[in-house]
Amino acid sequence: MSGSNDLLVLKDEDVKMMLAAQVHVGATNVDHRMAKYVYTRKDAGNHLINIKYTWEKLLLAARAIVAVENPKDVCIISARTYGQRAVLKFASYTGASPIAGRFTPGAFTNHEITTKFREPRLLIAIDPSLDHQAISEAAYVNLPVIALCNTDSSMNYVDIAIPCNNKAIKSIGLIVWMLAREVLRMRGTVSRQLKWEVMVDLFFHRDPEEVEKETKAAQEPMPIAADPWSSAAPVPMQMDPIPTFGAPTPAVVPPVLGGPAAAPPASENWADASWDPTAVSTGIVDGW
Repeated sequence: MSGSNDLLVLKDEDVKMMLAAQVHVGATNVDHRMAKYVYTRKDAGNHLINIKYTWEKLLLAARAIVAVENPKDVCIISARTYGQRAVLKFASYTGASPIAGRFTPGAFTNHEITTKFREPRLLIAIDPSLDHQAISEAAYVNLPVIALCNTDSSMNYVDIAIPCNNKAIKSIGLIVWMLAREVLRMRGTVSRQLKWEVMVDLFFHRDPEEVEKETKAAQEPMPIAADPWSSAAPVPMQMDPIPTFGAPTPAVVPPVLGGPAAAPPASENWADASWDPTAVSTGIVDGW
């Protein structure tokens, strides 16, 4: 299908993403209408889906979605818990009408249901086995159906089957993300030359308990690291006296025994005019 246009060829980057998300891993059983999409079978018993057919059917589904003039006339539904987040994200980016959760019986056929009744022009189902009520009512009103089908999925009333693993979280999110990307590219909203800025992680299912734990962890204040200097033991102060270095004290010369007694030092008498202040007991001080 995509061999005539190089822009529609499956790229290596998309192949790596599909293999990492285990899009090709099918169930142990296989329906006779899905046997043509099976490439081989593993020793464990799981059938492997040929991702070439997955890509071609995905492009065909994108063309059918783009053909609907009003995006709100496209209804995407998922009763499986793992696909509800992908359904809501697909609807927010493409403008489709989502039904995440339980499908109300008679929403497509009973006109008396004023709040739940709707008349879409195209239906996208994540799992035909869980969304069988919506698919059956779509057949009553002649509504075309696009479905993500595993190897053991029933293809009753399914017009376009995208062969893939519709039980794994990452596989469902990746296929819906790629379908939304191709729809926007065919509409001209997103260029094929540029990478789509929306991350595929936004289409993956997240456990509400894990989200609540992450929210609480983000709101809690970050602990302040302890100061290594404050936790160290205080340095004891030195209590010993610090030695001082002053002028040397002159040694006292003992008096000589038997010699003449030394004269007493002259006393300072400022009232006596004849007293010389420069005179000392040993004589005149040098320098005077």
